[in-house]
Amino acid sequence: MSTYLGLDIGTSGVKAILIDRAGKALGEATAAAVEPVRPHPGWSEQLAEDWWTATLKAIDALSNTHPDAIAKVRGIGLSGHMHGATLLDSDDNVLRPAILWNDGRASAECAEMEAALPGLRDIAGNIAMPGFTAPKLAWVRKHEPAIFDRIAKVLLPKAYVRLRLTGEYVEDMSDASGTLWLDVGRRDWSDALLEVTGLTRAQMPRLVEGSAPAADLKPELASRWGMTGTIIVAGGAGDNAAAACGIGAIRPGEGFVSLGTSGVLFVSNERFSPNTAGAVHAFCHAIPDTWHQMGVILSATDSLNWLSHVTGRPPAELAGLAEAQFTGPGEEIFLPYLSGERTPHNNAGARGSFVGLSHSSDPGRLAQAVMEGVTFAFRDCQRVLNEAGTSVGRLLAVGGGSRSRLWLKLLATNLDTEIALPADGDFGGALGAARLGLCAAEGADPGEVMTMPIIREVIAPDAGLRAAYTEQYGKYRALYPAIEQLR
Repeated sequence: MSTYLGLDIGTSGVKAILIDRAGKALGEATAAAVEPVRPHPGWSEQLAEDWWTATLKAIDALSNTHPDAIAKVRGIGLSGHMHGATLLDSDDNVLRPAILWNDGRASAECAEMEAALPGLRDIAGNIAMPGFTAPKLAWVRKHEPAIFDRIAKVLLPKAYVRLRLTGEYVEDMSDASGTLWLDVGRRDWSDALLEVTGLTRAQMPRLVEGSAPAADLKPELASRWGMTGTIIVAGGAGDNAAAACGIGAIRPGEGFVSLGTSGVLFVSNERFSPNTAGAVHAFCHAIPDTWHQMGVILSATDSLNWLSHVTGRPPAELAGLAEAQFTGPGEEIFLPYLSGERTPHNNAGARGSFVGLSHSSDPGRLAQAVMEGVTFAFRDCQRVLNEAGTSVGRLLAVGGGSRSRLWLKLLATNLDTEIALPADGDFGGALGAARLGLCAAEGADPGEVMTMPIIREVIAPDAGLRAAYTEQYGKYRALYPAIEQLR
């Protein structure tokens, strides 16, 4: 029986998963990467070679533990963290450390790009944000011209790994949507957007749909892992679109809420539906003729991790303290803008705040405020998605924060929607990537492959808390403009 390999390229490492034709997980492995570095405030960089080293380690581990299954691999799919700028010269040498998704150095370049091309938002369907790839290249062009002049190709993280796997420069539509060089409605590179940053199509990878074949695995790598025959590498997906494929959110109106390091409210759409005024991300899905919208917050569980570093208590313990003493909205309010914010503020310079502190503010109360602040940030995302004409129904919960019942209760109540928990298994980017690899290798219908998991439990909104949280949310919304005015 044929098997399929999914690779999720993250900043902290690479996860590999093997599935069979029915989608059953046969084995998985992870390999850590060297953590990103921050050479200056607001910067975030990582060596591209670390992604490749971790990829080899993860697949090597699967090859050692599941040699029979990996020998039957027919298709490989890739998922990756989005927006990272990997710059290559004409010999495929990496010119500098990759500038990552959470790097905020290019704020000035965003304004310059929009001034130079007034129709930028209409073409891209998105606001120019520092996290996107194009503004990073505008920054390199201005501040590192010697490097910029040597650029032969610009690749996103997973496209760089694909290059090492196949020798081909290829990117999928969902990941390409986050560059700010794609005409998202037409699903093609935009010459006008490229010109604003001094680049051309020749410096871009070839585009394919996420479920389509992109290239073949190099024979020497197939031999290394005991694979035989032609191994198809799929287009794959950006990490959020891959997660949607993993949980089966590919039909209009289906979506999920991701409580990971960053936070995502994701909904699939049958048509391109931008809302640039609300800083909504409107991207191509990994499935042909499908798009999706996202509200993105930069510090979700990362906010609780920050509090953990400050208090010296593990995040799970803090969440437990908050749940044990929970009776409703607390006095303390937290703005979770530790790394700036995307939706709805598009402000890389925004910073987090605690308001309403007192002598009673202990670690449990601070943890509750952090969880509520992140929840309010998701409520902000829902608000601007609604303004774009999108109705958010039942959401599946994924990510590490979904282990907290209190956090799920807060989300259900504030979003006024049911939150569904999968029965078991990992429904993240690696599984979605493997499913895309299956579709590419077998020509399978994504609608049949990307089914939703069995639901273990559904968390319903608490009607008794809705009014109190609506009042608290109003205070939360008033704090951001007031504090920004004083900074």
